[in-house]
Parts: sequence; structure tokens; C-alpha cells
Amino acid sequence: MKLFVVAGEPSGDALGAALMAGLKALAPGVGFMGVGGPRMAAEGLESLFPMDELSVMGLVEVLPRYPALRRRLQQTVAAALAAEPSALLTIDSPDFSLRVARGVRAARPGLRTIHYVAPSVWAWRPGRAAKMARVIDHVLALLPFEPPYMAAAGMSCDFVGHPIAAEPPATAAEIAEFRAAHGIDGAAPVILALPGSRPGEVARMSPVFGAALAQALAGRPQARVVVPTVPGVAEPARALAAGWPGRAVVVEAGTVPASTTRAAFAAGRAALAASGTVSLDLAAAGVPMVIGWDAHWLTRAVLSRMVRVESVTLVNLVSETRAVPEFLGRDCRAGPLAVELGRLLEDGPERAAQISAMALAMGRLGRGGEAPGLRAARSVLSRIAR
Repeated sequence: MKLFVVAGEPSGDALGAALMAGLKALAPGVGFMGVGGPRMAAEGLESLFPMDELSVMGLVEVLPRYPALRRRLQQTVAAALAAEPSALLTIDSPDFSLRVARGVRAARPGLRTIHYVAPSVWAWRPGRAAKMARVIDHVLALLPFEPPYMAAAGMSCDFVGHPIAAEPPATAAEIAEFRAAHGIDGAAPVILALPGSRPGEVARMSPVFGAALAQALAGRPQARVVVPTVPGVAEPARALAAGWPGRAVVVEAGTVPASTTRAAFAAGRAALAASGTVSLDLAAAGVPMVIGWDAHWLTRAVLSRMVRVESVTLVNLVSETRAVPEFLGRDCRAGPLAVELGRLLEDGPERAAQISAMALAMGRLGRGGEAPGLRAARSVLSRIAR
């Protein structure tokens, strides 16, 4: 059996890698082709081209790269058709992934198509599910409340949980080793700074985050800053973080063992993060967070008219709380970010509420049960067998 797999950003790479591992466990000899990042490469995928070429977000931000993205789209569709796979499996990145599915479906209407990560129709653009149903047969959902939305649009859907819920926690020894390796005193509070996983996002968020850190660390001379990041944005993140307080340490996933990345997260006392799935990485590590995010003014204006939920942070949505503070768009300013970050560094009610909400979210996403990657693999194999 051969699967053609397409992921377009780091979060999709993590999902794809867990799914591939599950498929290899349940169906030995399965082969993979397609597009992915370093984690999927570690599971045996040889990517058609570097995945970070697809890691662009925002309406205005895409325009300068549209010709290159279109060429990659055509290349991916052609490769998928030439591979004659048992199924096409697209992962997140719907703007690219679903265009691939549309091109493949047009040429091979009978090929099974599966999409991993349900569109957030409960949050914005509810019509997306119906459009997706034209080219997708089956959906793997990360959140327990999503299957009914997909079924209503005409697709089968299984809730499979989130792979982050199954990752082993860093040990005390690993955390101590990480601190020692980077000269971080055992008593020094560590603040994690995560300005994004895309170059444009990092460039936009870093100045605000740097200013917020300067205010939050003003009365904490021992505090250190750790910047977990991903390939494709590590160098710009390192350059921008060089001007931040706290003698920032940049940890690039994929260039260090996974245990080191987990230790970097677990060493954090609190975090300042851009909106995205990184909130689940922080929740898995038990690190309370403040979320900040902004975009080009036109992207911001369009999104503000489309969003249908009060919170965009997954920890809040899954736990059904508002424990994680968010500062989005015009509200994303250094002062408020610094105030909330300072509160989380102390043992107060805000910190306790987040710790409770994070534990609840992890439980609902599958912590303590069968690994989500394995559950996703069972769902894929079941769909292909029909």
C-alpha cells in the first residue's frame, strides 16, 4: 500500500509524522510519497520540495508568493497522479492541501481522499465544510466536538485526538541537563517566547514580544528567555531575539533531539506565544501562557468580520474556559502582554486556573488513552478498506 501525503507547515508535519508511525505499526510495508517536513522525513518521507516554501499565512501575505505556490501546487498534483496511491492524505494547510485534492480528484474521481484536521467551521467560514466535501471523503478530527459538523456537510469523520497529548513529558533530569547546557541557573525563572512558525509572522510579532519581555523582566534580573522554534524561521528568530533581554537561547526543533525540545518547553515558568497550535505544546508541558497575534491590517480587517468565536486559543476551546488571556489584532501591545505575563510568573489565581484548564484540555485530547497517531492510522486504514 502506498499513500501520497501532503503537509504544509510545522504543526502538520508533527501530525503527519505521528500518523505515519501509526500506519507503519498497523500496516508494515506501507510506503509514503509527498510533501512534509523533518519529522515526516524521519518516518520515511522524501519530500518533493522543502515544506517551508508553503508556510505562509494571511490574505495579503500570500500574494507576492502566489506564482511560486502555484508552481508547487501543479508539481504536487502531477506527482500524486503519477504515484497512483491507495489514497491521498492531506494534512492541515487547507489553502494548499485542498487545491491539491481538487486537482487530483478532477483527474481521478475514484481515488479516496482523506484530510487530517477538520476545518474550524465552528469558528469562521462555515461554508468551508460543504466546499471541502466536494473533494474530500473522510476527515480526521483533532477536537471532540468536530465530527457532527463534518457529517452534516456529507463527509465521514472520526475524532482521533491530538498527538501532543501522547508525547512523553520531559523528566526532571532532562530539564536539569537543558538548564546546565545553556548556563541557566537552577533557580532562574525561564520565560518561553514563541513569536510564530512562519517567517512573516516572526518578523511581525518579534518587536512586540521583545518589548513585552523587556517590561516583564525589568524587575527580574535572573530571568532567562528560551525561544523554541522550527526550521525555516530559526535564523530570523535568532537574529531578532539577539536584541531581547534575558540572554535568549534559541532551540531549533529537528536540529536537537526531541527530548531536548520537550525539556526546553518544560523548563518554562510561563510563555508568551503567537496564536496557533503551539498552545497545545505549552499545555502538554504544563506551562501557562499569554497569547498575542497580529497580521497585516487588511488581513486583520477581513478576519475580524469572519471569526465567530470569542476565543481562538485551543486550550480555551477544548477546556471550555477562558483561562488563557489573548491579545489579538490592535489589542496585541507590549504593555498588556507584559502585565499578564508577570501575573503568570507568580503563584496566583491566574496561574492556577491555567494549570487546571491545561490538564482538562489534555485529558479531552486523549492523554492517558491510545496514541492519537495510532487512532488516526486505524481510521485511515478503515476508510481505505471500505
